[in-house]
This record gives sequence, structure tokens and C-alpha cells, in this order.
Amino acid sequence: MRARKVPAGALTDCLDAEWVDRTRRPYVEGGTAWVPVREGYPADANLPERETYRGRGYHLVGDIAVLHGPLPSEEELAGIIRHCHPRGVVRVKDFLGAMRIPDAEVLYGTAGEVRHREQGYTFILDPTRVMFAQGNRTEKARIAALVRSNERVADMFAGIGYFSIPAAVSGARVHAMEINPTAFEYLKRNIMANHVADRVTAEVGDSRTLLAGVYDRVLMGHFEAPSMLADALAHVRSGSVLHVHSIGDTAAAIREQAGEAGFAAAITSRRVKKYGPHAWHMVQDVTVS
Repeated sequence: MRARKVPAGALTDCLDAEWVDRTRRPYVEGGTAWVPVREGYPADANLPERETYRGRGYHLVGDIAVLHGPLPSEEELAGIIRHCHPRGVVRVKDFLGAMRIPDAEVLYGTAGEVRHREQGYTFILDPTRVMFAQGNRTEKARIAALVRSNERVADMFAGIGYFSIPAAVSGARVHAMEINPTAFEYLKRNIMANHVADRVTAEVGDSRTLLAGVYDRVLMGHFEAPSMLADALAHVRSGSVLHVHSIGDTAAAIREQAGEAGFAAAITSRRVKKYGPHAWHMVQDVTVS
């Protein structure tokens, strides 16, 4: 791999540079980051290709490795550390309550705030304090591609902005609502970091009471979204689209609720990712008429 040597602390700032090969992941060792270089640009070294990682699954959020599920073995933990050289390794055991607060423990190194880059967006967060749904990255990209310029979009469970910001960058006018005050503070910072303050209105509180007016699109990125569908349906019109997340396919229940609100519903169900044995995280795209 052709790479340039940069200080690890400067890694985030250089990732948007023209010379960076974004098809490869930077390699961090100690205080040095080796950043992949595109063909046609000078490099400092030609590093040997790294072996394919086949160990315990994890997500790298900034410079912190985050894993879910059972406690890793010492061998699994050592394998993660060897592979990505993180500042820390965090295990998230669960997300608690309506505010989706992580029940997290630090297994190695230190945790804290990170500046995470993904698909051209910047997300500032502390993965031990707020939820970050990195497994939804394909869904984020899909939403960014679907929204149209100047659409009025409601994000009922905005979190730190992982759907609101891609939608706003694509030109939507986003009403972002978040009930967790800690996540809301990160949401406001991420709006500024991504230069979309002119297109995002952020409010803290229960989205069921914050919804206002009529929306072209409603993002409902919470597993309890079907239970709050009636609130959303009070703020749409014929032609509006709702993206309703759930565990398992809830299309029949959604169609029934839409009918009770006076709408017909065209529904397409999509799998986002595996949630557990015989269970899928689903999203239902609902167009009402």
C-alpha cells in the first residue's frame, strides 16, 4: 500500500485531501498515521499489504473500537488491538430506555470524545455516552440519495444527526428532534461541523409533541417507531413518505394505522441488518395517498 506519514492527531483533517485513497483504511501506529495515497500522487512509503482480519467483529468509531454482544476473550481483544491500534476498546452491552443511553464499559485504553468521518460527513460524539448506529451506514446513504432539494423532512429520533445531516447535505430542510439532552448537544455541534445550520432546525424533547406542520418525508429511525406512527400520520399529506424502522416486518400494522388515519399506504419493506437470531432490523418505506 502506497502511503504518506502524518501525525496521528492530524489524521482527521487530511482525510478529505485530493491525494487520499478513500477505498483503503488508514493505519495508525503510536503517534503516526499511514494514509493510503491515490495513484499519481507522491507517497512516503510502500507498506506491505495487511492480512485480512478474521477476528471478533467491531466498529471503529473515530479512534475507538466499539463492539457489542458477549464479553470478548483475551485473544479476541488482543486481535482487535493488533488490527486497528485503537486509543480504546469499548463494549456496549445495551442501550437503555427511550433516550438510548449506552450501557458501556472500557475494555482497553481510554474512551471519550471522537471526531468520526463517514461517507464525507463528520460526527462528533462519545460512544460511551450516546448511541451511534454505524451499522446503518448503507441506510444513511440511501436516505441521502432519496431526498430531494427543499423537501421538508422530519427526523423524529435524530440522535447525533446520522440521518438528519446526510438529508440536509442533499438539500432537504430538516426538522431534527432528539429527546436525549446529551445527544442533542452533539447534534447541534454536528450541524455546525457539517455546515448545514441553514437547513436544519434542531429541537430537544419528545418528537410526538414537537412535530409541526406538514412534512414531505418523515424519518422514524427507532425500533418503537410503529407505536408512534399515528403521531407522524397527523403531519403528512398525500404523497408524503415515511421511513418506519422496526424489528421484523410490520407492514400489515402500518397499513392498518394508515387506513385509520384516512390514508392508503404503498409499502416496501427492506432489511437493514441482522438484529439477532431469526430477527432483522427492518425499514418500511411508506408512501401515503
